[in-house]
Amino acid sequence: MSTSTFKPQHFINRELSWLEFNQRVLDEALNPDNPLLERLKFFCITSSNLDEFFEVRVAGIKQQMESEAATRSVDGRTPTETFRAITQRVRRMVSALDDCWQNRLRPALQKRGFRFLRLSELDEHDRAWIEKYFYSEVLPVLTPLALDPAHPFPQLLNRSLNLVVRLKAQTGRKTVERLAVVQVPRVLPRLVRLPRADGRMDHVFLGQLIGHYIGELFPGTNIVGWWCFRVTRNSELYIDEEEVANLLAAVEKELQRRRRGDAVRLEVERGCPPEVRTDLLQRLRLTEDDLYVLDGPLNPVRLMTLCDGDHSPELRYAPFIAPIAAPLRHKPDLFAAIRQRDILLHHPYESFESVVQFLQQAAADPEVLAIKQTLYRTGGDPRIIGALVDAVKNGKQVTAVVELRARFDEQSNIQWARQMEEAGVHVVYGLVGYKIHAKATLVVRRDKDQIRRYVHLATGNYNPATARIYNDVGLFTCHPGFGEDATNLFNLLTGICQFRPLRQWLVAPFDLHTRLLALIEREVEDARHGFPARIIAKMNSLVDREIIEALYRASQAGVKVDLIVRGICCLRPGVKGVSENITVRSIVDRFLEHSRIYYFENAAQPEVYLSSADWMPRNLYRRIETAFPILDGNVRERIISELLALPLADNCRARMLQSDGSYLASRPAPKARARRSQFEFIALANEGTGRGSKSRTARSPYPEVKLARRPF
Repeated sequence: MSTSTFKPQHFINRELSWLEFNQRVLDEALNPDNPLLERLKFFCITSSNLDEFFEVRVAGIKQQMESEAATRSVDGRTPTETFRAITQRVRRMVSALDDCWQNRLRPALQKRGFRFLRLSELDEHDRAWIEKYFYSEVLPVLTPLALDPAHPFPQLLNRSLNLVVRLKAQTGRKTVERLAVVQVPRVLPRLVRLPRADGRMDHVFLGQLIGHYIGELFPGTNIVGWWCFRVTRNSELYIDEEEVANLLAAVEKELQRRRRGDAVRLEVERGCPPEVRTDLLQRLRLTEDDLYVLDGPLNPVRLMTLCDGDHSPELRYAPFIAPIAAPLRHKPDLFAAIRQRDILLHHPYESFESVVQFLQQAAADPEVLAIKQTLYRTGGDPRIIGALVDAVKNGKQVTAVVELRARFDEQSNIQWARQMEEAGVHVVYGLVGYKIHAKATLVVRRDKDQIRRYVHLATGNYNPATARIYNDVGLFTCHPGFGEDATNLFNLLTGICQFRPLRQWLVAPFDLHTRLLALIEREVEDARHGFPARIIAKMNSLVDREIIEALYRASQAGVKVDLIVRGICCLRPGVKGVSENITVRSIVDRFLEHSRIYYFENAAQPEVYLSSADWMPRNLYRRIETAFPILDGNVRERIISELLALPLADNCRARMLQSDGSYLASRPAPKARARRSQFEFIALANEGTGRGSKSRTARSPYPEVKLARRPF
């Protein structure tokens, strides 16, 4: 079948696929097998994901609807058709979120001592405490905003919680009905915890507290009613780098505009009268399609504070402290360990502290001459930034390639980039027109025998906080070819030169896409000649049409293709004559699946690549990304037999994509052993640390793991 014969119905809409991913997150909140507070986290994450979806994706769709240059999506929909489908799907999801809160989580939390009380339910002692709290802590920071000809509708902050108030005021002899707005201050906790000596966790929602005393803000008026609402705004950054001389200043300026972006969604609590909702929609220049009426909290993310502290350990996952990777245990000199062999790090099952220590040792080692590092999201970790600053103080040449436009981390990145510049780090903001998404560190060291280049490469960010909850893979190596490629990559990012293909690495946007297509085509040719042919790819998202069509051709040639795609997948598996040899599974569990691994059978001589890139147009054409081969045979076998085999065997948290675009949860076959890949990774990490035998008790959630050398 030629490329031209693949039809729109062979593809899944990107936005609808993302919404199905968010449903899988919500499913974990609905799953009673998960600990209660972990379910609450999944509930909050679902809502937070939906916020970002509207801020970026829906905002973009709405702009396409207004554009004369609008095009159809890969599945053949116009922007208007996509928007309508999004609206229908999101309304079902909002209804499911409300049901999850009202009928699942809230009652379950109440049984475990977490209560959310209305002010009418408080006793006299609590009412006195709440009243004092309101007058001393809340009232001083509230600002009533009237809506009348003299007071236009305020520019409410993105995702801020507000109260719309209907009131009657006396104007001369006439009684006039007005609306007003009160913004709930972000500086105050959204959940007000009542004082309890017995450890109970009783709370009052701040919005309800303000509403109860709303008359104090409008003396001399009659309060008809008040209702909570929230506005979501377009939060994408729009910067024409070709026209911007100072990218740092441009990003800072655009960040201020983000707070005032066009409204894309209005959420109101149920009970708000239709005429008040209509008034808000008109003032925000929105339509009924943009309105969502909620029964639950308007900003569930603030419920995450219930998980803070050391209370209720029985309502959480069993504690897990990642051990140091076996090749680095009891080896204080990381450079010596790396000279012996390539070292794979599998986070969060193996500690990210080894990466931090690598930077700290490089900063302090008198034999280290230079450090170069790409930084996308660090979370502003003081140890990573501090190591680079210390290296400058110790006389080393230090370069940091900082990505200012890491979405929603821009302000943080600007702050610590300035700190590094002031300390003497040479800070570079990458290439015009491309985000720097590659994860790489190069350390140049004068060893006793020669000057050697040590390299760390990864699928995830240099962020110790997210490394405890994201599933990512990193590699330490001093392979000469990798050192040369790292040098050439950093020269490309910091200097003025044309890209030349690297010895070992594939680099987007230059050759990664074409090389991936060539690797897929090689499997097709092997299959046609009767040689072993197989493709396994693990990633966050699969969107690129050319790669999807190449995988379809591979399937038609008889290549077995197994995809592990956490989020968006526009490929439709199991279509007769198109993708019968392709399976797609998604795993949503305790840790966020984030690693990118590509496996090509290569006629029984497997090639394995790790990468920072998903198979999406933005990664392949608009970002600097790397994919690098695993040259060490032992490391390659570990990736095959563990990092790929266990997710493919997962029958507890894997969900299989069906040809109609829906997902079906995997279940163990009768008498088959339940396989939960993330728990098995924890068990593997515990082996050899002295914790393994304790983990594999009858009550342990972490099973003993026995792996074949080549499981597929």
